[in-house]
Amino acid sequence: MTAPAHPGRMLFVNMPVADLERSKEFFAKLGFGFNPKFTDKTAACMLVGEHAFVMLLTREKFAEFSKLPIADPRTHALALYCFSASSRAEVDAVGAAALAAGATEADDVEDYGFMYSRSFYDLDGHGWQVMWMDPAAVEQGPEEFAASAQATQAAEASA
Repeated sequence: MTAPAHPGRMLFVNMPVADLERSKEFFAKLGFGFNPKFTDKTAACMLVGEHAFVMLLTREKFAEFSKLPIADPRTHALALYCFSASSRAEVDAVGAAALAAGATEADDVEDYGFMYSRSFYDLDGHGWQVMWMDPAAVEQGPEEFAASAQATQAAEASA
């Protein structure tokens, strides 16, 4: 059994970027804001959720935190970053805004019925996905949601 997450816990993901101002402008075009108290010439605290943040760090600042060499995100995947949207339409709008702001498409649209997503590479080559999931699937879990949807379809077909 897994211990429950601490209710006051926050998530900070540190990400190296080649040009901090360029990255801030890019993510602002996708609708993200920044906490000015934790933003300076070397770092920008991007607000992702109520308790989730991405720290965009200059490569030099990132190197102060990581004692390992910084990988090039255009040639090595270390993580994929995903954030949610409130609807399929918002997924499409954010995906289109990313491409218009200079991102490159990473994959075709994925539509699983209960989940819909688009993926792109940001200006530094980091992989991002914006996704919407049916609230019932979030509540029930994807397998139970799929089983209940199939049962509903079978009942409707036999009626």
